[in-house]
Amino acid sequence: MARGARRPPPLARSALDRAAHHRTDPEWLEAAWDRARILVVSDGRALAAEGRLVLLRSTELPVASDGALPERMFLGVDADGVPYFAVAQDLPDVPGAAPVGLREVGHELSDLDAGLLITAVSLHNWHSRHRYAPGSGAVMEAREGGWVRVDPDGTHAWPRTDPAVIVLIHDGDPGPAGRCLLGHNAAWTRPGAPAGPRRYSCLAGFVEPGESAEQAVVREVAEEVGVAVRELHYEGSQAWPYPGSLMLGFSAVADPDAPVRLDPTEIADARWFSRADVRAVLGGATGYDFAVAPPSSIAHYLISEWAFA
Repeated sequence: MARGARRPPPLARSALDRAAHHRTDPEWLEAAWDRARILVVSDGRALAAEGRLVLLRSTELPVASDGALPERMFLGVDADGVPYFAVAQDLPDVPGAAPVGLREVGHELSDLDAGLLITAVSLHNWHSRHRYAPGSGAVMEAREGGWVRVDPDGTHAWPRTDPAVIVLIHDGDPGPAGRCLLGHNAAWTRPGAPAGPRRYSCLAGFVEPGESAEQAVVREVAEEVGVAVRELHYEGSQAWPYPGSLMLGFSAVADPDAPVRLDPTEIADARWFSRADVRAVLGGATGYDFAVAPPSSIAHYLISEWAFA
């Protein structure tokens, strides 16, 4: 794959200054809340209208039926010093707005909106999965603008991210006949899967304890398709809050004549695709029996970077 300056992965963009020094200043946070723009998230979705996120003032937030106040998550400030927060609650009714998720629109958002949405969803997912202290089971309270949870004994917990690797495997041929190896995840063949051409994507998996990212690439590929890879190159990363991963993107070379041996619990099918065919599908051509990963994913980024290198 081509080296040098390139566009970043779609969800590795942000025009937001996280301004972490404000998180420990409760007076500043309280004053900032009154002038902040606030993003409401619910089940990984937010409201958008005309390609932009809907941001509210504190006085515009709907009041919960029990009168409870939502936990505030301080996201940062923009170049003009405007503070941004997120809250997790039911999405309000806003004329002309519709719920959207990162998978559908992440690649279409501005740098500011992309940074706001992925940070808000990632942070809320962490809060929802860490409401109780792992040692005692006591309820933990959010503090420091939503970036810490504390139990009654004063034990702190900070947001956690799970490192995962994802790899575009190719044969090293730079021409239109060059090929890449993509897999169709077994989970995508289950009842309720979307109709249409089968979706194929890069191989991926979590980094295990005591393992480097590069070792994880080699192991995951061997486990899922039985192929040996070489010439690993790091290509970029992006957060993927489903529920809390950091996707570390790689490319690697493999022998297209080597037998592909599937792990059927993980991969339902894996095939080598020509660069010409992948380019056509990425360009919207019809009549092909496969589709590729959605545009907001780093898999789509890796496939596109290889296809148009």
